[in-house]
Amino acid sequence: MASAGGWTMGTQKPRILPWLVSQLDQGKLEGVAWLDENRTRFRIPWKHGLRQDAQQKDFGIFQAWAEASRAYTPGKDKPDLPTWKRNFRSALNRKEVLRLVDDRSKDPHDPHKVYEFVSPAFRDLPEPDASPDTDGRWSTSDTPEDIVEELLSDMTLAPVPDEGPSSLAMAPEHPPQLLLNPNLDILAPCPNSEPPENPLRQLLVAEEAWEFEVTAFYRGRQVFQQTVFCPGVLRLVASEAVDGTLPGQPIRLPDPQAYLTDGGARNFVRRVLSSLGGGLALWRAGQQLWAQRLGHCHAHWAMGEELLPSCHRSEGEVPKDHEGSVFDLGPFVADLIAFIGGSGRSPRYTLWFCMGESWPQDESWTKRLVMVKVVPTCLRALLEMARIGGASSMENTVDLHISNSHPLSLTSDQYKAYLQDLVEDMDL
Repeated sequence: MASAGGWTMGTQKPRILPWLVSQLDQGKLEGVAWLDENRTRFRIPWKHGLRQDAQQKDFGIFQAWAEASRAYTPGKDKPDLPTWKRNFRSALNRKEVLRLVDDRSKDPHDPHKVYEFVSPAFRDLPEPDASPDTDGRWSTSDTPEDIVEELLSDMTLAPVPDEGPSSLAMAPEHPPQLLLNPNLDILAPCPNSEPPENPLRQLLVAEEAWEFEVTAFYRGRQVFQQTVFCPGVLRLVASEAVDGTLPGQPIRLPDPQAYLTDGGARNFVRRVLSSLGGGLALWRAGQQLWAQRLGHCHAHWAMGEELLPSCHRSEGEVPKDHEGSVFDLGPFVADLIAFIGGSGRSPRYTLWFCMGESWPQDESWTKRLVMVKVVPTCLRALLEMARIGGASSMENTVDLHISNSHPLSLTSDQYKAYLQDLVEDMDL
C-alpha cells in the first residue's frame, strides 16, 4: 500500500528534490504550490505549531516527507511534528541548488516560505530507480556530490577518543576513515555514521533541568548564594518555611540576624520574609520562564546585568492568581546571533526580583530590603561562548550546565549555525 509520500514497502527512500517537485506538480498538499510558470519558485506553508488556528493540513508537507523518508509510519509511530519539520528543513537546507528567497513565516495571515531553484535544470531531476538502498542510507541514484555533501555534514562533530560516547568536540584534523564501496566505486560512509544532534537543542527539552544560581541581598549586602538544578518549580521562601504540601524545590533565604547590624532593618527584612508564605515560584515551560507569588509578599521583576539590576523601572509585578512570563529564550538567542554579528548589544539573561517593596527607580537598589538575583547558568555560558568567538580547542571549552550535558568545543561558525538552527526549532 502506498503512503502519502508515494513510496511502497520494499522501495528505496526517495531523494528530497525529485519528491518535492512531484508534490508541487500534483498540487494536492494545502499551500504547497509553484509561484511562476517556469516552475522555479515555490511556496511551503510554515505555520507555528502553537498558533490557535493551526490545523493538521497546515503541516501536510512535513508529514508527507516523514512518511516518504520512512521516518514515520502512521498507526505505528507517534506523530512528531517538530521532528518532521526540522528534518524537512534540514533536507532542503543541504541542497545548494535551492535558496530561500522570502521568509514570511511570521506573517499572521499566511505564514510561509518561498524557495527558488538556482537553475531550472535542477527542477527536472530524474526520479530515483526502485532498487533498494545499497547500505540502508545511500542509493545508486545519489551522485558523488550528494554523498560527499552528506558526509561533510556528518563530520561537523565527532566523538572524542577515550572520552565516552557522549562527549562532543571539534571534528578531527583528519576525517574519519571512509570505506570504498566496491559496487559504486565511490566513497561510502563507515557503518553507524549518523548526523550529529544539535547540542544546543537540550535547552528546549522539557525533561532537562536547567541550573540556576540564586543570590540574595539584604540592603545591598550579599547574604546567600546557591546553585541548584531545578527539574520543576523553584520556590524562594523564608528559612523557617515548612509547608511540604507545595510542589517544587524550596530555596530558603536566611534570617538577617547575622548580616545586618541595624535592628530596624533586621525587623523590616523579617517582615518581608514572613510575608513570602508559599514563596515566589519560578519554573521553566518550553522556552519560557514563568513566575508566580504564592504568598502575600509583592514582588517586582526586571532583566538586568549580573552585577546590578541596571533598570530604572521594573518590567512588571509577579502575579498572584496566575503565572506570568519573565523570560523567553527566543528573543535571547536572536539577540545573541546579532551580538555575534556585531550588530547588537550583549543580550541580558539575569532576573532580578525586588521583594516587598516598589522597584528602585530613582535610588540605589542597595537600599532595598530584599533583592534576589536568579541566573540561568546555561545562558551565561552561551554568552561567554559568543564573547570568546567560539572555542577552538578542548582547552577552551564551555559547559552549558544543563543536566547530562558535556563541555562543548565549537568553532565560531559552528556555534552560530547551531544557534540559528535553534531559532528554527523554536518556531515550530
